[in-house]
Amino acid sequence: MSTQTQFIGALLDAAAPVPDGLIDPEGRAAGKRFDVYRNNVIVSLVAALRDGFPALNSLLGPEYFDALAGIYVRQHPPSDPRLMNYGASLPQFLSGFEPLAHLPYLADVARLELAIRTSYHAADHTPVTPDQLAAIPPEALGNQCFGLAPSAVLIHSPYPIVGIRAKALGGNMGEARAHDVLVARAEFDPIPHILAPGVLSFLTALSDGRALGDAAGLAAEAAPEFDLSAALGLSLSAQILTERAIP
Repeated sequence: MSTQTQFIGALLDAAAPVPDGLIDPEGRAAGKRFDVYRNNVIVSLVAALRDGFPALNSLLGPEYFDALAGIYVRQHPPSDPRLMNYGASLPQFLSGFEPLAHLPYLADVARLELAIRTSYHAADHTPVTPDQLAAIPPEALGNQCFGLAPSAVLIHSPYPIVGIRAKALGGNMGEARAHDVLVARAEFDPIPHILAPGVLSFLTALSDGRALGDAAGLAAEAAPEFDLSAALGLSLSAQILTERAIP
């Protein structure tokens, strides 16, 4: 085991011995200093998760959340020095965490919170405007390809995760139905949008490089009630469409 591996392992395991060779500025064994540092590292990572997943913290309660976060931190130490990115694997961790198997929606709530954070930190972009879309001849519109903004995140869930998150943060639950969700940052703060039937398929197809006509056809197959005009209206108001060259 390398010295670095031993040091990291000892940081995340309170029962692990202090790594050999650690001394304080006076040349004395630095066991007590290391214990303080070790505790501060865990506390900081748990706090980062608490800040990044406020709805999950509310749903579980602070005491349970901190205990859960402590387990996660020790199993999934950061791989990126930027704490704003920490917790990307928490939804997957929750989906396999047996003590919470009776609350399967928690993993998707965490996915939504992660998507909001990801959207917030995503690169800026120049959206397609309504005037630009209107300037495309109707006969050419179906062959036009659009990309999606870097801040656009799509989620499918069998649970009403937008409502669950809102309720956890002191808002209203809204409709108790499964949610396809678009998280988009039109200005400063990302907003989760509950998608109408077929819109998730439509936007996914656009993101995959399909032309607008093909994407609309796939959406109609997935949901016969799909409304292309409404889908385009949402895409424009959320400012998620970007220009992409026709293949």
